[in-house]
Amino acid sequence: MMADGRPILLATRGSALALAQARQVLSQCRAAFPKLAFDIKILKTTGDKLQETRPDAGGLPKGLFTRELEVALLKGQADLAVHSLKDLPTELPAGLILGAVGKRADVREVLVYRDAEYLSQIAAADVLAEWSPGHSRRRGHSPQASLSTLPQGWTIATGSPRRQAQIRALRADLRVVPIRGNVPTRLQKLCDDPEMDALLLAAAGMERLHFEISASGRLQGDAVPEGLLAVRLPLEVMLPCVGQGAVGIEVRQDDGRIGVLCERLNHYNTRQAVEAERTLLRAMGGGCQSPVAAFAEVVGSRLKMSAVSFLHGAARQAQGAGPLAEPAALGESLAAQLQGEAAS
Repeated sequence: MMADGRPILLATRGSALALAQARQVLSQCRAAFPKLAFDIKILKTTGDKLQETRPDAGGLPKGLFTRELEVALLKGQADLAVHSLKDLPTELPAGLILGAVGKRADVREVLVYRDAEYLSQIAAADVLAEWSPGHSRRRGHSPQASLSTLPQGWTIATGSPRRQAQIRALRADLRVVPIRGNVPTRLQKLCDDPEMDALLLAAAGMERLHFEISASGRLQGDAVPEGLLAVRLPLEVMLPCVGQGAVGIEVRQDDGRIGVLCERLNHYNTRQAVEAERTLLRAMGGGCQSPVAAFAEVVGSRLKMSAVSFLHGAARQAQGAGPLAEPAALGESLAAQLQGEAAS
């Protein structure tokens, strides 16, 4: 309990994914400190409200999914804020710090699309309702598709400028369109909308929502419509967003008691990797909606990182390695490479 008698509060957004992450952190807190009381405080952010009202919520200014949680921290109305680290700006408000980073999940992207065989079975059975115009125009593909094997002119939905840029660099013939809504909503849109052929989602988010890809490539889960296939894209094909797959815990800088708690929640190797990525993004002057991708990982006692930037149009790539204890230096080095290429 805190000094005022209330439990230690974990602030979070109210989406299914945000709640899944917050509950995971809550379980870790209770396991590490069984004598303390913890609870979750749900807040709606400006970004959540804009997603509900704007036809295209792509390109939202940075911080819109974190600001209300940060205000609650600064006002003492919450003690920890649990974020998808990819949503947390690299520059935090005065008085707040990134207190801990949880162990990283799968950083890869997942390509989701309709099953051609399933569509054929539906057409043969003639089970479509008469009021479902356009369903017969829905296109599908066989299992284990990839960006390279998708038919020419297919339409892929994603709200991420980083994903959009990498898709266009790989396949200029593919059409890329924005999409909004939570994961189940996006999956249902893909199932129903004949103007959309595939979409990209983060593997980590899907796993936290208990969606699975079977050995045959079928996407499975309680909220998954029938007839969808999925495949994880190799990192050589598409690099993730900075911080993707990691959960960040933001706290007040001067709160020593919560700082002790964060020491138990922090995963060192993940923290070092994402520090390198976030340093690169900060040095590039970008935010979570910037067309910049990076992935750092621990290999032995070294930290290795690959990055790509589309901030100046054409793709600029960089790779490097450095001591595990010096992630910021690695991030700055790769940012200098990318900026040097852009200037040349």
